[in-house]
Amino acid sequence: MAEQPASVKKNKAEELTQVCSVRLGDGLYGIPIRHILEIVGGAHTQQVPLAPAFVGGLMHYRGDVLTTVSMRRVLSMAPREGAQDLLVVENPAGSFGLLVDKVLEVRTVSSADFEPNPSTVNKQRRGLFAGAYKLNGDLMVMLDPECLEPMRMAAGAD
Repeated sequence: MAEQPASVKKNKAEELTQVCSVRLGDGLYGIPIRHILEIVGGAHTQQVPLAPAFVGGLMHYRGDVLTTVSMRRVLSMAPREGAQDLLVVENPAGSFGLLVDKVLEVRTVSSADFEPNPSTVNKQRRGLFAGAYKLNGDLMVMLDPECLEPMRMAAGAD
């Protein structure tokens, strides 16, 4: 079957998605806004002794105790001193928090600019990332919120 010309491919419906962009170190990451309940700036967590390495601590959140996932630890980055921003992520089993260096902005991205994970990404990382969006001179790596859920991560840590 012959390859379609680029003009035909561009005419196909492009899906637009709203993504919350965040900074982790020098990297730009995103998570679909539909999964985010709230953004908490300057979040402080309480450490949990003997917790798995990815756990960023616990946080009092609207009368509940919220388990947080440290994205720096998940990505094997050096710890960051001071408060971090927190994304409260909705999940069928409840909610959890994602600790990031800085929440930036909500962006609207097009499916035409999306690239799936390359085959060179190792199996463990492939499960965390959903691919990347090509932006003007940058890439925004998409995080998969389902794979970052603390109980799922704990089950996969064995």
